[in-house]
Amino acid sequence: MTADLEKAEAAPAEHDADHIKHPTPKQYWLIALILAIVTAIEIGVAYVDALDGAPVVTALLVLGAIKFGMVVALFMHLKFDKPLYKAFFLIGLVGAIGMFIVVLLTFRAL
Repeated sequence: MTADLEKAEAAPAEHDADHIKHPTPKQYWLIALILAIVTAIEIGVAYVDALDGAPVVTALLVLGAIKFGMVVALFMHLKFDKPLYKAFFLIGLVGAIGMFIVVLLTFRAL
């Protein structure tokens, strides 16, 4: 009985040692503010008449990639997860991009 009690008391300490600290609510609000600012920049870029074609697409892709990276790393907690979970996510991402390219090539849209 005492051995079970010792295991139960030791478990939280082991868990805390392996657990990486996640962002605080204040940090989540800061992240949300940054994402809102990047979104506002995207909207502004889309409405600038001086930019047309490739510069607009490039700017929007870069800004979208920044937002994607922040959401995946911080809100989906991949930054704090095991490397195996990151690998699973990246395999799926590469597969989805590959499928998207195949579809575009099939319909001669690329």
